[in-house]
Amino acid sequence: MIWFYEAVAAIRDFMELGGDVLWAIMAVLFLMWTFILERVWYMYRVYPARKRKVVADWETRADTSSWYARQVRDALISEASIALKNNIGLIKALIAICPLLGLLGTVTGMITVFDVMTYSGGGNARAMAGGVSMATVPTMAGMVAALSGVYFGTWLEHKATTEAERLEDLLQRH
Repeated sequence: MIWFYEAVAAIRDFMELGGDVLWAIMAVLFLMWTFILERVWYMYRVYPARKRKVVADWETRADTSSWYARQVRDALISEASIALKNNIGLIKALIAICPLLGLLGTVTGMITVFDVMTYSGGGNARAMAGGVSMATVPTMAGMVAALSGVYFGTWLEHKATTEAERLEDLLQRH
């Protein structure tokens, strides 16, 4: 149990080192991973049953070759594709926000450095070091947060497109 308290203290110290912007990066990171995990859950747990139902509905139709049937097929594919791609744009936006928040941390940290230089001159290296850490830690955190989501955001988008194409192939026109 002591390891838990030590881990919490280390996280608290890191958050204090980087300033308030780290809390915003952490909130965006939490949202981003919540949406990523939701999409993974949907792809592997919810969508297969939905796909089976769509294919079964299509195969039970008597008419699969008329103009009306093609419109129904296109609507089924479109609805499934929209459901597959739900929140992927939001995930990509959250990925893009992380480095921007890191840059905001850089700016606020540099403002702190300049404030220290204004009041105490350039000779107080210890006071300036706090501002420099507030400038570099959020930048690193924002980049790491974005990188943690880039792969999964791209993978989810590719998986959604592939699954929509597979569904389209399954709903053959006769």
